[in-house]
Amino acid sequence: MRLNGKVAIVTGAGSGFGEGIARRFAQEGARVVVNDVNVQGGERVAGEIATAGGKALFLRADVTRGAEWAGMIGAAETAFGGLDIIVNNAGWTHRKKPYLEVTEAEFDKVYAINVKSVYLSALHAVPVFRRRGGGCLVNIASTAGLRPRPGLTVYNSSKAAVILMSKSMAAEFGPERIRVNCVNPVFSADTALSAEFAGGAITEEVRQRYLATIPLGRFSTPLDVANACVYLASDEADFVSGVCLEVDGARCV
Repeated sequence: MRLNGKVAIVTGAGSGFGEGIARRFAQEGARVVVNDVNVQGGERVAGEIATAGGKALFLRADVTRGAEWAGMIGAAETAFGGLDIIVNNAGWTHRKKPYLEVTEAEFDKVYAINVKSVYLSALHAVPVFRRRGGGCLVNIASTAGLRPRPGLTVYNSSKAAVILMSKSMAAEFGPERIRVNCVNPVFSADTALSAEFAGGAITEEVRQRYLATIPLGRFSTPLDVANACVYLASDEADFVSGVCLEVDGARCV
């Protein structure tokens, strides 16, 4: 098992990409803290992992609040004896619309969930990683941070911030054997935020329009993203840091 004995926190793990990541990590032997603000979804995922023979604990925590990060990391250490990996997957977007129609409250929420959460994760996890002689952060960004589409400028810029933060954190924390990487998924038509990205219902016409931009001819899936995260969090990637891995079917080429 590629993550055997490791302890991981996966944020936004009650559905979508986060659920896929949490499940794959457990399959690979990790003890997983399933984090979400959606109690029903988070408890379901943790319960199903346990039923399948894995080890998981659901913790409700708001990733935009430092005190809740501190509590979540402390709970992971108490339950599982340490912390090796954080996957910052939790994210949010305003509905696709002109830049000047995005409200200040929407702007603040996008940056709090997508960017501030990454800052807070490191603020509270890096001291733990230092005591343990190293650790790993995997940040879920987006192809939107590299190839932005109109109507999502605030979201696009937040993901570009995550990409640059990941690279800079990798350079700063590398001497302490703390690796930082990110994954850039392409649009998926089947996540909770898909309609927000598209600006409306995901009709067949909309699906085909997005598919036409992806050379491999399909959308990203939770399993695609999870497999990339497994690699980056595993010892196989021991010399991989500061990398942003596109999981996009060549969308960004």
